[in-house]
Amino acid sequence: MDIRTNSHIQLIDITTSLNQEIADTGIKTGVCLVYTPHTTTAIIINENETGLREDILKLLNVIIPQAKYAHDRVDNNARSHLQAIVLGNNACVPIEGGRLALGTWQSVFFVELDGPRRRRLIVRIIETTRRT
Repeated sequence: MDIRTNSHIQLIDITTSLNQEIADTGIKTGVCLVYTPHTTTAIIINENETGLREDILKLLNVIIPQAKYAHDRVDNNARSHLQAIVLGNNACVPIEGGRLALGTWQSVFFVELDGPRRRRLIVRIIETTRRT
């Protein structure tokens, strides 16, 4: 899955795209693995509400403040790398009924921390048998 970001820091809801990829496979029960191979991006699951999205970005600024980091001598993006480490680079979500088995308010987000850029996500949809 390709993503083009348009801001330095950005949360992009990819839930609909993931559900479409699942639908295209015809798989009804399984798992969906979403992985970002970029060291300045992340994958998170949370509520897609405007205020909360703003709060997430504010929290990242508090946890990893603007500072002089050693890696900045190389690329000037150490803060983005550190923010990505805090968030993580993947999510594994069950598939039930041909859709992501997310909670009522949950969405899957791709998080850009050093954009704007063209990015790539690796998505693996794996069929499993359901055990009750």
